[in-house]
Amino acid sequence: MKIYKLLTVMLGGMMLASCSDIDNQIYEGGALSQEQQQEVISAIPERTEAAFNGIFSFLANPCQNYGTRFSNARADDFGFIMMAISQDLEGADMTGADSGYNWFSTASEYSSRDASYANPYIRYVTPYTLIGMANDLIKTIPADTENESLINMRAQCYAMRAFAYLSLAPYFQGNYATCKDKPCVPILNDSVDVSNNPRATVEQVYYTIVTDLTEAIKVLDENRLSKAYVNVNVAYGLRARAYLNMGKWAEAAADAEKAMQGYTPAVPNEIMANAFCNIEDHNWIWGITLTDDQVNFMQYATGPSWMSAFSGDGYGAACGTTAMINELLWNKIPATDIRKGWWLDENQHSDNWANLTWGSAKGDAIAKYVIDDVKVETPPYTNIKFGMKSGIGSTLNNSDWPLMRVEEMILIQAEGYAMSGNEAKAREILTNFVKNYRDPNYTIPSARTLQDEIWFQRRVELWGEGFAVSDARRLGKNIVRFHGAGTTNFPDAFTFNIAADDPYLNMRFSQAEKDNNIGVIDNEGGEQPVAGQNENLRDGVTD
Repeated sequence: MKIYKLLTVMLGGMMLASCSDIDNQIYEGGALSQEQQQEVISAIPERTEAAFNGIFSFLANPCQNYGTRFSNARADDFGFIMMAISQDLEGADMTGADSGYNWFSTASEYSSRDASYANPYIRYVTPYTLIGMANDLIKTIPADTENESLINMRAQCYAMRAFAYLSLAPYFQGNYATCKDKPCVPILNDSVDVSNNPRATVEQVYYTIVTDLTEAIKVLDENRLSKAYVNVNVAYGLRARAYLNMGKWAEAAADAEKAMQGYTPAVPNEIMANAFCNIEDHNWIWGITLTDDQVNFMQYATGPSWMSAFSGDGYGAACGTTAMINELLWNKIPATDIRKGWWLDENQHSDNWANLTWGSAKGDAIAKYVIDDVKVETPPYTNIKFGMKSGIGSTLNNSDWPLMRVEEMILIQAEGYAMSGNEAKAREILTNFVKNYRDPNYTIPSARTLQDEIWFQRRVELWGEGFAVSDARRLGKNIVRFHGAGTTNFPDAFTFNIAADDPYLNMRFSQAEKDNNIGVIDNEGGEQPVAGQNENLRDGVTD
């Protein structure tokens, strides 16, 4: 009875953490002493699965920071998928309607630097809540345990903690090459006072990330419960991302090669239409799977309801707020590249959806197909990249979300070789990938540097998956949305360019964090962009 009561308190505390505000919570293992926690874990190790599984279901939990399904709910409060959408909407290649229905206009207009706004609060609190959950579980597992299941859980928690810091570091300070000694974000561990926890440097944060992933790699192998969990491939892939951000090019290439073992790129007919929604696809290394409970809890507070033009119950299709590609980038994609059809052209046409149907409409007719309160006319340049797992027009927004694909690892490998002195190998990898899987007529253009060409391929291949701003920042690139009047489909209010060294690119800390952590000194400098700003800036890709 004693063990059962202790377990109930501990697991209850862990599960509640998934919906709590990190700014108001001190993670010290809940109500139990370290000795009591170890007693519980040692006695009933299988019971820790509830807390462990909660870490992974947390990644896309709806309404985890604001309200419930009944009150004060926000349609943009759904975890790491929300963060990916926000981060890409702050970039140059993805936009949405300037509309009262667009909950992500905060990101597009960069009012996301207001400390009292929900958007930046969610994007700060969500990773730290995950860090707190991982810390709780790590410290409840005895250091000398011989239980292989617990050892594996702990290793996965190390990787998840690293993933959370990787979701923060690129946005709160400039790139590693120029800013490694500057303040980034606080690090949470048992030795800190969370009420007075200053920002660690960029270098310190990446040291923590790499250390955690290295520990995870020592333990993990290719096995796991499903691709919603972490295995050694995922850990190598996360470390490849970290090394890429750090400019450790050879190390990034080596880890990317290890991460992709056992996975192959999607071929054209697999990604032409109604794709990027199923974690079982052979090119997915890691992803988020929404449970029935999560989807039923709040249908429209999920990624698919925003990103898929095919949702029968979501803001995107119903309000015309589905994400669109910037015309500048779309124009640079060759007509022979299968990916050009991931978006509608200026005439609302795409070859890719020729065989899809929604109701009585087929192919291009879907764009003008209208259903009251379900679907408005689909604007030009809208993405049809992200499909619906339950079918076109489904009201069940249970699509999976990609967190890591083999194609990303191939592009990391190419960039790693290119920047570490082996351009021939980089060209071979890049050419083989694009020519064999995306564009049979591909040759590396001479007009761009090799690194810029790889960046272009990342911008097209990984569009909408959350890499846009972190890539621009690590490369020291301007955010270029337009080249002058009539050159972009961005709404007027979002039509501006931002210089790579503009301090306004740095995220600001939420007001709750500043109120509860006196050690944090906020980022400052720069001003919110205004329409038409910096018309003459260029980025080396869309020039």
